[in-house]
Amino acid sequence: MDWREFAEAMAALSRRLLAQDALQDTLDQIASAPVELVEGCEAAGILAVRKGRAVTLAARGDVVAESDRVQGELGEGPCFDAARRVNGDRTFRIADLTQPQPDWPKYAPAARDLGIGSMMGFLLYADGQDFGALNFYSSRPGAFTRDSETAGWLLASHAAVALASARTVDQLEHALETRHAIGEAMGILRERHRLSEDDAFAVLRRISQHHNIKLRDVAQNIRSTPRKQP
Repeated sequence: MDWREFAEAMAALSRRLLAQDALQDTLDQIASAPVELVEGCEAAGILAVRKGRAVTLAARGDVVAESDRVQGELGEGPCFDAARRVNGDRTFRIADLTQPQPDWPKYAPAARDLGIGSMMGFLLYADGQDFGALNFYSSRPGAFTRDSETAGWLLASHAAVALASARTVDQLEHALETRHAIGEAMGILRERHRLSEDDAFAVLRRISQHHNIKLRDVAQNIRSTPRKQP
């Protein structure tokens, strides 16, 4: 591997990730990067585990979502374990899936049926947050070497930092949108029912609690409901 060339590609990737406008766009870019930058990688994806369920956050290649689904159904598999940080491991590399895999006795045959020959994966981890596992796939046994593992680790490290930044921006934008929606809904209630600001907010909160609906959704409903004509 030409490490100088790889370093230049990683620098370009970092700029591209930080230029994305939405969290999902960042995830999609990360899933595509291994196929473009790591030799032997034919497909890649990000798997997260939410309440014990496998969730594919982004995928490049049809085999990714199917592999994630199988691991979720079986409750085992290298990507599934990495996303859950089983045994504290943050990386894995399986050189040859045609050989028995005692750690994943049910998943390994299923992976072979999907045409997977070798895999490796890395936990996306930054600022105390786990974003899931970035997983690399090849149909060929022995496709991933120690150099591949080093390249994957570097890529995952850059990706995790970009995800942490994207999530922060996404959460901030979401908070600002929520604040704007609630403020507008309070203004509508005050105008329609001649309420004070505190009373208008109390109405929103009572509706939210009574119907178990998020405050933002209550506000959005009020904003989208036309005023009845007298």
